[in-house]
Amino acid sequence: MPALSALGEIEAMRGTLTMARALVEAGRTIDLAGLDRQAAEICRSVATLPPGGGQAVKSAMIALMRDVQALAATLPDPSELLPARRR
Repeated sequence: MPALSALGEIEAMRGTLTMARALVEAGRTIDLAGLDRQAAEICRSVATLPPGGGQAVKSAMIALMRDVQALAATLPDPSELLPARRR
């Protein structure tokens, strides 16, 4: 069932985001390189849903979007990570 596949992939990414956020909040550095692959898998699954099938994953996608926004809010400003320029 395509909706179950999409929901499973969304939940997997939400778990990744939750762990990443916890690490950032603990002051750890994280690598986000794999998120693009997870997002692509979700997109492929959602694309296979039958007409009207998006309703089955809508609330999970909204929760995923909120998780992405929450992680983004915890990330440091990239300019703060760069060494100061010498004059």
